[in-house]
Amino acid sequence: MNHTEIQTPVNVGVDVGKANLDIALHPSGQFHTIPNTEAHIRHFVKILKDYNVERIVVEASGRYEHALVQACDQAGLPIIVVNPISVRRYAQAIGVLAKTDRIDAQVIARYAATLKPEIKPIPDKTSQKIKDLLIRRSQLLEMSTMEKNRLQILPKYLHRSIKSLLRVLQSQIETVTRQIDQEVAKVDQWRTKMEIMTSVPGVGKVLAYTFLSELPELGSLNRKEIAALVGVAPINRDSGKLNGKRRIRGGRHRVRTVMFMAMLSSIQCNPVFKRFYERLKAQGKIPKVALIACMRKMIVVLNTMVKNQEPWRENMA
Repeated sequence: MNHTEIQTPVNVGVDVGKANLDIALHPSGQFHTIPNTEAHIRHFVKILKDYNVERIVVEASGRYEHALVQACDQAGLPIIVVNPISVRRYAQAIGVLAKTDRIDAQVIARYAATLKPEIKPIPDKTSQKIKDLLIRRSQLLEMSTMEKNRLQILPKYLHRSIKSLLRVLQSQIETVTRQIDQEVAKVDQWRTKMEIMTSVPGVGKVLAYTFLSELPELGSLNRKEIAALVGVAPINRDSGKLNGKRRIRGGRHRVRTVMFMAMLSSIQCNPVFKRFYERLKAQGKIPKVALIACMRKMIVVLNTMVKNQEPWRENMA
């Protein structure tokens, strides 16, 4: 490694696997494969610190990237976790259709250098822990639902086994929920945010926790930005004389999913959103479109409330 290599801006692409990390440096073309272990990652991060690294880009890959992300963040290296779909679309756009670990790493490095994805702070340990606990809670709820469905269709001689498992799952759900409560209680700022958000009828703890862990930008963006970030802003599809349908796309999928379920409750218990929902349906909107419009209204209102540190009032919406 000569002086010129050290000074030249470098973008790093990492293709993550369970066993190995395939690493490409752009524009030098250097390529390395290292075991995906903490010791090997620490050693490679130490080497990277000698380079003029602009950004390190890694695809989200079911937590196999977690050790690398944490090591780079602790070393002060700019690392970004991106959606694999966006990288694949970039590869198709530049005509790279082949897929090998080496090619994938090189494409990610070129993606980093060309599109320059925004460098964002890596979630702190508490945020990550709450996120993990929320995911685990969702998994347990899903397993519980599956067992309840089996209770309806399987013969009675299996019911005892199913009911026994349901009791275990319910106990685990309660345990995980208590753990989430304890983590949030440790942070004054989060407790305040929780109180503000749950003052809205229809916003329960699970939705508020999801916002805390998955949408830290809440309260710091304008209304259009926050709606787009969640993925509830309508996108036009017009061309010439063609007026296409407005659709939503992208955004934070998990936030949107939890919001959708919460809104089903909110239009029943919150008179403001109930009136808004009924008015949209009276105008001819189908229920799903009306629900998404209510979600957009909710996130805009919550964004304002958190920004201004104000609890819910009906005249806010």
